[in-house]
Amino acid sequence: MKDTAVQLDPVSLEVIRNALTAVAEEMSSVVMRAARSPLLREAGDHSSALTDAEGYLVAQGRDVPVHLGVLSFTVREFLNKVGRDALRPGDVWILNLPDVGGNHLPDVKLIRPIFHEGDLYAFSISLAHWADVGGAMPGSYYAAAFDCWQEGLRIPPVRLVAGDEIDEEKMGLILANVRGPAERRGDILAQISATTVAGRRLEELRLQYGVAFLKAAFEAIHDRAERQMREAIATIPDGVYEGEDFMDDDGHGGAPVAIRVKVTISGETASFDFTGTDNAVPGALNTTPFIAAAGVFYVMKALYGPDIQPSAGCYRPLSVVTRPGSILDPRSNVPVVGGNHETCQRVADAIFRALVPVAAEKLSAGGPTTAGLLIFSARNDEGDYSTFYEVHGGGEGARIDRDGMAVTRVHLANVMSTPVEVIETEYPLMVERQALRHGSGGKGAHVGGDGLHRVYRMLADNISLTTMFERAVVPAYGLEGGENGAPFEVHLQTKEGTQTKLPGKHNVTINRDDRVTVMSCGGGGYGLATD
Repeated sequence: MKDTAVQLDPVSLEVIRNALTAVAEEMSSVVMRAARSPLLREAGDHSSALTDAEGYLVAQGRDVPVHLGVLSFTVREFLNKVGRDALRPGDVWILNLPDVGGNHLPDVKLIRPIFHEGDLYAFSISLAHWADVGGAMPGSYYAAAFDCWQEGLRIPPVRLVAGDEIDEEKMGLILANVRGPAERRGDILAQISATTVAGRRLEELRLQYGVAFLKAAFEAIHDRAERQMREAIATIPDGVYEGEDFMDDDGHGGAPVAIRVKVTISGETASFDFTGTDNAVPGALNTTPFIAAAGVFYVMKALYGPDIQPSAGCYRPLSVVTRPGSILDPRSNVPVVGGNHETCQRVADAIFRALVPVAAEKLSAGGPTTAGLLIFSARNDEGDYSTFYEVHGGGEGARIDRDGMAVTRVHLANVMSTPVEVIETEYPLMVERQALRHGSGGKGAHVGGDGLHRVYRMLADNISLTTMFERAVVPAYGLEGGENGAPFEVHLQTKEGTQTKLPGKHNVTINRDDRVTVMSCGGGGYGLATD
């Protein structure tokens, strides 16, 4: 078909829409098959997306919602920094700066511009959470951080691949500044491969339909998704709805920190005003306005548009306002590593709580809206680091019609547990216990799900342990009269028998035969208990 013969009927549009989604899904499969680190190939802490030539999202994989919301902005901000004239066929650019449409430093993005005869018509993006990007502590989470440079290597947009050839000088510079360089190189190659596969698949679509058809399809996807989201918003009663939820602390053990939102529904549009949110904090729980928007996008899509194609058009009727100087919009030099998966969850919870008056039947009670993160890092006899990054699910909040599920992940998280066999094969750890934390779900007409009870025993000395979790002070909330779930707890028992309850944001060195016990939070109950 010639490029000038653009005929967009509903069937062809649906074929293209599903084909683009399949490309993004294949990208994620490539990363999981090819990556070196268990964090990517087992836990799946990565995401993939396609955009049009202007950087507007057209398709994404079934990956991590907070990543995908951020990828709605990444290419547009990248283009603002680099400019279209700098791009060439065969390029792959790498970056992780939070202020370039980003989140935290470990989430490294690789971007490939896709051309036909010099015409840039799309981008493929692979985001992967690296197990280490340098910084003060192994795993790149430093609880005592007071600036961004302590959190790791900061990569502005850099052309890592030119003409489909890796620039080994730039690769060497990156690998010299991270722990586990061989593993990181393998992960980079997996991401490059994912963007390459996307380019091939889009070329196949171009050969079948033509560039003009694809460009028209991108626009039609945007327009249809916008129309569908507007129709969905129109079903919500007009009004102003306010909600808040709280971080456990400021990242350095201070008082709880409020995330506040004012949701205004007006006809076919919805605005989300976070200006009442508390100020930026000294710890690593600050985040970017892109993360706040990702939380908004997730909530509205989950509640009102689960079948709408995730695209720039889907989000056009939504506006997001943050306040400079707040925890959601701080200066660019503050630590942010925990904000990516802790503060973002509180954004979503604040919105859900605001919408209770008009959507209670659609909502779950509070759940494990924390990564429940532990990082164990050890050095082998050659001095090389191996870093085990594990997120721990908890009890889902109950709903109007059922109990919550046990040991799951909700909302903006969507990763898997690393199999025990992999943990014990690749790291100096033994998992001595893995069970449900019975009775941890909140009571109600429907009961919150139970959390996890897992015990790790150390098989080496001088292991670095990092914690980064919430819901230890402010538990998962009950809804419509249901009770709160049990809070998150992590305990350290040394081989001498001393027991310590660890803070939610902490770094400590532990040794052989010490035990770390994780008891993740239970979900909130829904409705008043009848007994």
